[in-house]
Amino acid sequence: MGKQTISSLLYVVFILLFIIFPKSLEGTSLTYNVAAHERACFYAWADKPGEKVAFYFAVQSGGSFDIDYVVTDPRGKQVISGERERQGDFVFTANYVGEYSFCFANDMSTFAEKLVDFEITIENEPRAELPPSKGITPDQTSSMEESCLRLSSSLSTISRTQKYFRTRENRNFSTVKSTEHRILWFALLESMVIVAMAAIQVFTVKSFFNTTKRGHV
Repeated sequence: MGKQTISSLLYVVFILLFIIFPKSLEGTSLTYNVAAHERACFYAWADKPGEKVAFYFAVQSGGSFDIDYVVTDPRGKQVISGERERQGDFVFTANYVGEYSFCFANDMSTFAEKLVDFEITIENEPRAELPPSKGITPDQTSSMEESCLRLSSSLSTISRTQKYFRTRENRNFSTVKSTEHRILWFALLESMVIVAMAAIQVFTVKSFFNTTKRGHV
């Protein structure tokens, strides 16, 4: 393979990466602490009908790691919703241009705050025509594009796996902290009971001896 062919291949790969990655996703990844009885909403704008919207969330800590959520379109109608869910991963089509709202509600909790990690992504799929290059056939271009798409899919899978392990780690850490607090309070309660029982025993023995002395007098 000549130097011109190699440079042409690299040129096409760079163009494909530029087309697929920077322009295909417009996303927001956030972490928010939803207080008890709070309803928190976040918004994303769809520029044209038919865009793919990806919505992911996971409750990292707080209570039973569950929360209510609802997604509404620009007309105010619900797209997806759920109650007492620990996490979710959804993809839907934005059929209308405008602002989509993504709301979390922590109404079921009396005092527990919920730490929610979520991501909202607007996925566009532009199909640009590549400039002609010498030594590159349409079959080679199509093969390169498929390879780049597979690479993009693999990166998305890795990202989802990392988020899954992060969620598991945060939940396990929260469980460990909760268990430590329960053990501490149980130990304090047990110590108080032991002290109270010792005081009762001392008082009982003292009362017994006082009663015995009075009987002999």
